[in-house]
Amino acid sequence: MRRLNRKKTLNLMKELDAFPKVPESYVETSVSGGTVSLIAFTTIAFLTVMEFTVYRDTWMKYEYEVDKDFTSKLRINIDITVAMRCQYVGADVLDLAETMVASADGLIYEPVIFDLSPQQKEWQRMLHLIQSRLQEEHSLQDVIFKSAFKSASTALPPREDNSLQSPDACRIHGHLYVNKVAGNFHVTVGKAIPHPRGHAHLAALVSHESYNFSHRIDHLSFGELIPGIINPLDGTEKIASDHNQMFQYFITIVPTKLHTYKISAETHQFSVTERERVINHAAGSHGVSGIFMKYDISSLMVTVTEEHMPFWQFLVRLCGIVGGIFSTTGILHGFGRFVAEVIFCRFKLGSHRSTSVPLPDGHTSNHLPPATDNGTH
Repeated sequence: MRRLNRKKTLNLMKELDAFPKVPESYVETSVSGGTVSLIAFTTIAFLTVMEFTVYRDTWMKYEYEVDKDFTSKLRINIDITVAMRCQYVGADVLDLAETMVASADGLIYEPVIFDLSPQQKEWQRMLHLIQSRLQEEHSLQDVIFKSAFKSASTALPPREDNSLQSPDACRIHGHLYVNKVAGNFHVTVGKAIPHPRGHAHLAALVSHESYNFSHRIDHLSFGELIPGIINPLDGTEKIASDHNQMFQYFITIVPTKLHTYKISAETHQFSVTERERVINHAAGSHGVSGIFMKYDISSLMVTVTEEHMPFWQFLVRLCGIVGGIFSTTGILHGFGRFVAEVIFCRFKLGSHRSTSVPLPDGHTSNHLPPATDNGTH
């Protein structure tokens, strides 16, 4: 009884077989079929390797929404070197919303040498090269996002030479927190003095001949400090051609949430335009000598997410490749054989001319006589 049920089950499974097998004695092979099969298998192997490479790779997805966070503070990370002594310059932030000076206690003034050492010049040259490539190929920004926290530090390396030259510049570095509104970070002559209507800088004791706002921006970023991220102004160096010269940077900040398989951080991207001019009141060029970074915050927020192809999608694409190539090559092979048979048949019919066979009544027949067993007419 059990064997009978098993036999019925096997017969039922055979009836449900959607892939019937053809005995090998009924299968005809050919050289053309083998050639097409070899091409098909090679193509399948190549496309499978390429598809696996795509499956291993990841890409960055960008989503945009309105930034609804108005209460948090904005962090500014600064590392700038000015070619003037520290007692002659002062840095602060003017909050345009409250028209008051934001606290700049988080900044450190360090006397340094303005000229870079050979190793530092090499670092600056490589940074300029990366910046130029980023401007030409925007897709490289995705590579930088993926390598955040994994790549080498982008900070200026310390001097490797023990120079006995006295410091002639001032490195202003550190971070400070400001309100999340438009503002103006600037470095100018004299220390900042609070004022009821704004602020002022004590510059009366500094002679105009000592003004030199040649500067180098080693780092400028907004938000959380993420090692490996290269910002647009990193490595920028400007040499003043006149004592009374103004350098302006107009910055547009975009809040950014970065989510990759390695990190999850809230940072800010920004774009910048530059302008510089000589202050000459007699010629109508008014202003104050110094370095001014005017920033504004975009109302949109960008969420950058690293995504990966699901495994089920990889299997579906792989099955599509295998099945599609087999079907396509089968159709092409069948069509090629059909065309070849038609051409060869016409060639054979044209090469065999009809012969005339005499009949007993004196007429002739244009039909070919039947072939005998030995192949003769």
